[in-house]
Amino acid sequence: MATVHLRIGDLVWGKLGRYPPWPGKVVSPPKDLKKPRGKKCHFVKFFGTEDHAWIKVEQLKPYHTHKEEMIKINKGKRFQQAVDAVEDFLKKAKGKEQNSDGKGDSRGKKTPNKPLKILEEDDEDLSALKDPSEKPVKDDPHFHHFLLSQSEKPISSMEPISKRLKIIEEDTGSTSIQAADSTAINGSITPTDKRIGFLGLGLMGSGIVSNLLKMGHVVTVWNRTAEKCDLFIQEGARLGRTPAEVASMCDITFSCVSDPKAARDLVLGPSGVLQGIRPGKCYVEMSTVDPETITELSQVITSRGGRFLESPVAGSQQLSNDGMLVILAAGDRTVYEDCSSCFQAMGKTSFFLGEAGNAARMMLILNMVQGSFMATIAEGLTLAQATGQSQQTFLDILCQGQMASTFVDQKCQNILQGNFKPDYYLKHIQKDLRLAISMGDMANHPTPMAAAANEVYKRAKALDQSDNDISAVYRAYIH
Repeated sequence: MATVHLRIGDLVWGKLGRYPPWPGKVVSPPKDLKKPRGKKCHFVKFFGTEDHAWIKVEQLKPYHTHKEEMIKINKGKRFQQAVDAVEDFLKKAKGKEQNSDGKGDSRGKKTPNKPLKILEEDDEDLSALKDPSEKPVKDDPHFHHFLLSQSEKPISSMEPISKRLKIIEEDTGSTSIQAADSTAINGSITPTDKRIGFLGLGLMGSGIVSNLLKMGHVVTVWNRTAEKCDLFIQEGARLGRTPAEVASMCDITFSCVSDPKAARDLVLGPSGVLQGIRPGKCYVEMSTVDPETITELSQVITSRGGRFLESPVAGSQQLSNDGMLVILAAGDRTVYEDCSSCFQAMGKTSFFLGEAGNAARMMLILNMVQGSFMATIAEGLTLAQATGQSQQTFLDILCQGQMASTFVDQKCQNILQGNFKPDYYLKHIQKDLRLAISMGDMANHPTPMAAAANEVYKRAKALDQSDNDISAVYRAYIH
């Protein structure tokens, strides 16, 4: 292949690893920025962002020559927005040339004086290519959607695998899954050729299945209430008549149900998953349950020659819909790797935590903290009201301090508006608190805060708030 000679101002496609090329422009690097040693590369600014990077010459292609080819293979929304930004740039450049009687030349001009985020090999806090249609809000989950990194350091199994598209060289030996933001670069994930089954289409499962389908996975679904399958059948899913049938038809079967009893029944009950397990079949339990349930399910699945992984998810219905869940996995590491494209589609980050049961333990701890925190926030809001303080002012002050977060703001606003539409069921967070307390008992570890919060949620359940959002714990304080 002939060497392509590029110069300042040329439009290019920059590509790293197996990930999609992105449109950019060759620009002059800052004076104090040295070129990487031993590498023939150019300094590139990516369209739709303020991100810059040194890109190897073999990873660059002229924009116009390869435009049609690139547009055919990349269909993501933000990718199209970046291409549109290139076209807008070309139109403006042409207009400037015409206004200057053809004497103008955009090449060699300095880039606008905007803050630059330079992507370097050893940069541990890399910015991401951002959606040009959105303001760069730090807490926006879509802010980091296309990270380019050339790190050659392998990732350990305990490190978070964030949705930043870190490029890991194939010879590192790392089996870490590189997560991709399914919402931000829709269509960039290469779906597994394995047949996927999914059992349970509740608040979390529905969003997960939708993202699996959007990313091109072949999915067979089953739900206890069969009508919930209809929408996904319309989107291209296949229908399984029983959990056993799904498990026998599919290579990897996921389940996401409400509690330990439902998880056991799904596997061990009539026409359950266990009846469809054959040697090599994979079963992935995504439900938030206790470690003992995970151990039992793992043993029965592997006793039939199956492979088992637990992967409970941290998040809400909205994060599930957005493909931005946090996935905690433990069990068979090879199943974790086989689930790579699935986890990329459904989550922003995944962690592998070792032996089966560890993910359940970690998930219960996380939900214990979240449930206790939500109860405390509700207590603060009601105490403010009881002492004649403005609840809105309390929230405004809270959101300007160290405790500020999207979670606090959204849950408090919902409380003030009386909107308790479930994003995460109150009955489920109470179940998680109960299981976490039990886990603490078995470890002889005190959980007084969780125990107190659990009593408040039990009070809320007695007030018929079970099927409302966890923020409905507020009502336990006002009745």
